[in-house]
Amino acid sequence: MNALLSIYAWLETALVAVTGFCLQAPLVVTWLFDRRKVITGRAFRLIGVTAARLNPFWKFGVYGTPTPPGPRTVVVSNHESNADPFIISLLPWEMKWLGKASLFKIPFVGWSMWLAGDIPVRRGEKDSAQEAMNTCARWLDKGMPVMIFPEGTRSKTDDLLPFKDGAFRLAIETGADVLPMAVSGTRRALPKHSWRFATSRALVTVGTPISTKGMTLADVERLKEMAREQILALRASLMPHTSAGMTPP
Repeated sequence: MNALLSIYAWLETALVAVTGFCLQAPLVVTWLFDRRKVITGRAFRLIGVTAARLNPFWKFGVYGTPTPPGPRTVVVSNHESNADPFIISLLPWEMKWLGKASLFKIPFVGWSMWLAGDIPVRRGEKDSAQEAMNTCARWLDKGMPVMIFPEGTRSKTDDLLPFKDGAFRLAIETGADVLPMAVSGTRRALPKHSWRFATSRALVTVGTPISTKGMTLADVERLKEMAREQILALRASLMPHTSAGMTPP
């Protein structure tokens, strides 16, 4: 039964992606006056929200009443599974995401990411990483928050992987705040290296911005630790709700 429902869920997700792209693509005309690509970006996030709502395995929600980030903000989150973008898309604001370049090659999904203004990066390539950070900086200069998973990849366990420097160097160099957020429950939603979905109640919550005012690159490690501690605390606050299957507030 799980296999059959998983096949249905993938077909539903694919149909939503194709339909969503067809609705999003004509919105490129808004780029004439929407230099931050807010409209095409929000259209793509709503594609993810729709796919999550229709998935028979998932019940996703936002915990608390998060305050939208300021225009110059680097948002960082733990990364449990490929379901994370779906649940984070529930948050009611636009931000540009840093993602693997391979994702941009997926038909319809990757095309929608490009239309949204998301930022590709090729793992292990220094020049690609620097180009991606430069693009993130340009978005911040336009007053658009950027979203980065500082672990760089999905963790296979409940332990957070070491944080990479990129998001925190970017924040310090651009004078941006760092906004930690946390997800819990998505690992069960779509386990790493598995095509089968699993029943999951997952939540996302948002923390308190960390100012980088007065910081230099010598403070990168301290900033990483401040963000990590907050993400761990936020995730711990979610776990009783996601593990017990409680209805999101």
